[in-house]
Amino acid sequence: MVASIKERRTRILLTLFLLGKDNFHDLFSQKVMHVFALPSDSARSRGTLRQMLSDAIIEKEATGVYHITEAGVAELALSFPFVRFLVFPWDGKFRILSYEIPEKQRKYRDSLRREVSGWGLGPWHRSFWVTPHPIIGNLKKLTQGTSLELYVQAFEGAQVVGEVKTLLEKVWNLPALEAQYRKAFKNWHEYLSNESFTKEQKMRSVVDSYLEVLKTDPGLPPELVGKTWIGAEAWDIFQEMRNILVT
Repeated sequence: MVASIKERRTRILLTLFLLGKDNFHDLFSQKVMHVFALPSDSARSRGTLRQMLSDAIIEKEATGVYHITEAGVAELALSFPFVRFLVFPWDGKFRILSYEIPEKQRKYRDSLRREVSGWGLGPWHRSFWVTPHPIIGNLKKLTQGTSLELYVQAFEGAQVVGEVKTLLEKVWNLPALEAQYRKAFKNWHEYLSNESFTKEQKMRSVVDSYLEVLKTDPGLPPELVGKTWIGAEAWDIFQEMRNILVT
């Protein structure tokens, strides 16, 4: 099935981010397309690239190398929130999203949940979700002028009472996420030590395993989880493997 434009955009942005700014690459090389599961219909992909260049979420050097821009990182973070605080500083604010949509408006509820699923939200109380990500502007674009305006409330501000540790334990299941990362580390070791795999096959397996974790990582800033958080360690390890296997 041909990926939608939005999915194609996200996949290209993710590929550019994972490849790294300092790595020379051809997005349409067979190796890159296979490792990062880019759509094989290059004509459609090139059309998407032209639109992405126009939208200034990617840029192209005279040498032909593509890079993701800060605007591109911000867009990618709406699907993979982990990338945001690798690039941008945290402003110290939390955003609280509340919605109670009646069953008869289920289609709106399901649509809202799909749209916000990658915003790093964690359940605080019933119908209350919290995130450190700056999602208010995106939420306004999503709800203004629609039926969702009747059911959605949002707030933002700094924590002034209570322990951050308590908030983390209540809202985000970090032990479970850490277990996912450790499982990925084990898988990476197995892939790298498999002598029957080519470099390309090893990197494809590493990327697939990594994305399974990144889909669930809320992308919390180091001010909350600490600079030694396993997610930061995983990013460092991934970059080392990428530099070895993607040449």
